Amino acid sequence: MPRRRDTAAAAVLGLALAAAADLALAQDNHARSPYAGMQAREVKGLDAKTVDDLRAGRGMGLALAAELNGYPGPMHVLGLADRLRLSPDQRARVQQLFERMKAEAVPLGERLLEEERSLDRHFAERTITRDVLAALTRSIGETTGALRQAHLSYHLATIEALTPEQVRQYAVERGYGSTHPHRH
Repeated sequence: MPRRRDTAAAAVLGLALAAAADLALAQDNHARSPYAGMQAREVKGLDAKTVDDLRAGRGMGLALAAELNGYPGPMHVLGLADRLRLSPDQRARVQQLFERMKAEAVPLGERLLEEERSLDRHFAERTITRDVLAALTRSIGETTGALRQAHLSYHLATIEALTPEQVRQYAVERGYGSTHPHRH
């Protein structure tokens, strides 16, 4: 009989120790911020991929309203040029649109990065005020809006270079299905 009590006591002790360990882990995880380590970022509010995308003029999902509603983007159309059977003239037109989009998007991305750096700097140097904060966040919002508009506008221009069949094929190639809500 003493053996059964020892086993039961050991089980209860094991459960108590496990519960204490779980509680300690939960408290440690609760105290530790999910942002730990991000304080070393080049731009605190943006991850490295976003910084690279802004510098390269990539869309970063800013044109999803167009893309997912049947307005192809120039970069993806160029990537699918053979499958879409673009004519040489279409290829040249979409290439030109892509280059113009990048020429517009890259400086906007650089401006956004500088505005984010300025926001970081004001907080880091403890020079932030309500007025500076309002001005910087307003400017960041305007630049983000201009960047989004740039990307969206080139989706509008790109669809004009394609036939309805090419737009349907684009939707298939991109995995959106054979039908699309947009009527070209």
